[in-house]
Amino acid sequence: MAIQIGDKLPHFIAVKQDGSTFDSNSIQNKPVVIYFYPKDNTPGCTTQACSFRDAYQDFQDLGAEVIGVSGDSVISHQNFQQKFKLPFILLSDANRELRKLFGVPTALFGLIPGRVTYVFDAYGKCIYIFDSMKAKNHIANALITLQSIK
Repeated sequence: MAIQIGDKLPHFIAVKQDGSTFDSNSIQNKPVVIYFYPKDNTPGCTTQACSFRDAYQDFQDLGAEVIGVSGDSVISHQNFQQKFKLPFILLSDANRELRKLFGVPTALFGLIPGRVTYVFDAYGKCIYIFDSMKAKNHIANALITLQSIK
C-alpha cells in the first residue's frame, strides 16, 4: 500500500553511502524530504541530485533533512556522492524494500524504478508527494511545501 498524504513516516533501517546503518527514528522531530530516484550517474538523476545539493542550505535553513534513495549499491552511492559533492544522505535499496514500503511505482511499463519525492513534517506526517519522472520540479516543489509550514 502506497504512502498517502497524512500517513506517518514508516520506520525503516537501511544502509547509507558510507556503509553505516541508517534508522528512520534518527530523523524524528524534524521535517524530511525523501526522494526516490532510478539510478546514480544517469542524466536526470544527476541533475536532480545536484539540484538538491545546490538548494541543500535552503532545506537546512528550514530545519529539514534531505535523503536520496535508489537501488544502487553502497559503493555506487559513495562514488556518486564524492563525484558531485552531495552533502545529504544516500540510502541503498538494492532489495527494493524501501520502494515497496513507500509504494513507489515503476515507470515505462515497469522497466524503470520510479522517481517520487515525499515531504514529511516535524511530526512525521506526510504532507506532500510528487510523482514525476521529470527531475526538474521535485526540488522547488519540496521547498515550497516546507516554506508553507514554517
